[in-house]
Amino acid sequence: MTEKEICSNQEHTAQFYDKPVTILAIESSCDDTSAAVIQDGILLSNVTANQDVHESYGGVVPELASRAHQQNIVPVVDQALKRAGIKKEELSAIAVTFGPGLMGSLLVGVSFAKGMATALNIPLIEANHLQGHILAHFIRERDETKTPPPFPFLCLLVSGGNSQIAKVNAYNDIEILGQTIDDAAGEAIDKCSKVMGLGYPGGPIIDKLARKGNPNAFSFSKPNITGLDYSFSGLKTSFLYFLRDQMKLDAQFIEKNKEDLAASLEKAICDILMKKLRLAVKQTGITHVALSGGVSANTGLRNAFKAQEAAKQWTIYIPKFSYTTDNAAMIGITGYFKYIDKDFCAIDKPAFSRTTI
Repeated sequence: MTEKEICSNQEHTAQFYDKPVTILAIESSCDDTSAAVIQDGILLSNVTANQDVHESYGGVVPELASRAHQQNIVPVVDQALKRAGIKKEELSAIAVTFGPGLMGSLLVGVSFAKGMATALNIPLIEANHLQGHILAHFIRERDETKTPPPFPFLCLLVSGGNSQIAKVNAYNDIEILGQTIDDAAGEAIDKCSKVMGLGYPGGPIIDKLARKGNPNAFSFSKPNITGLDYSFSGLKTSFLYFLRDQMKLDAQFIEKNKEDLAASLEKAICDILMKKLRLAVKQTGITHVALSGGVSANTGLRNAFKAQEAAKQWTIYIPKFSYTTDNAAMIGITGYFKYIDKDFCAIDKPAFSRTTI
C-alpha cells in the first residue's frame, strides 16, 4: 500500500465497506498493558496500564510482568472500548502484538486476543512490535491534520531493545539498513543510569539531568563499526571504567558530577546514532527521516533531528510523546492497514520473542 493509498483509505474507507472498519488493538510485549480502538484510521482511544513493580529491581522482571498483564488486560480493554464509545459487537477485527518481546508477556495479550476474536467470530491480525513503532507516524486523532512521511522514508528506531535504521518503502515493505550488533541505545542508557545509582527506567532520569549539565564535560569511547550498524557495548564499558577510576579518587564523584555525566553520556549516544543516520541519508539520497521508539522521547536526540531540519538538510517526523513508548495505538494503525489488505492470521499462529521487522 502506497502513501497515497493509505491517506485515501483513511479518508474514504466508508465508501468501500458497509460499516466503519473498527480495530481493537492490544499491546503486551514488555511491561505495559495497552489497548486502543481505531476506526477508519482515526484513533478513538488509547489506554495503557504501567507496571511500577519493576522499579525496585532495576529492570523488568519477566514473571512479574506477565502476572501484571493478566491482572490488567481485562480492565484496560474494557476502558479502551468505553472511551471509544464502541461495543464489542461493532469490532471488525482484533490486532495484537505477536512479537518481538518477552514471551510470557506476549502470551497474555495474544491469548486474550485469540479468545475474543474467536468469540466474536472476527479476524485476528498479527502485528509486529517494531513495525508498529515505525507506523506510529500514521496515527491520526480526531480533528487532527498532519502529513505522514512519504514513501520511501528513513526511520531511526531506537528503544531499550532495538537500535535500527530502516528504509520504509511501504507499510509492509521495510528494509533494515543497519542495526546494533550488541546492546541497544536504550539499554545502554538504562545500565549507565543504574551504575550511577539513579534508578530505573534510566531514560527519563538521564534526560532530566542532562538538561542541566555540560555535554562536553567528559568524553567516552565511541565504536568504529563499518557500514550502518551500531554498537553500544564499548561505550557502556568505557562509562563504567571511567566511573570506577574516578570513584577511587573521589567517592562523591558521581553525586558532584551527575548532571555533566548525564549530558556527556547523552551526547555520546546521540552522536553515535546521528553519525550513522547521516551516512544512511547520504547513501540512499532519502531526506525524509523519521524517529521512533522509546528513546525518541529523549530531548537531546529530538534536538539533533531538529538541527538537521533547521539546516534545511532533512524533513523530519518526530512522534508525539504518547506514541514513543509501547502503546496499542501503533498496533491499531498497523492492524488497520492490514485489514484493508485482508492480511489476517490463523488462530493457531504462535507468538515470537525475537525477530527483526
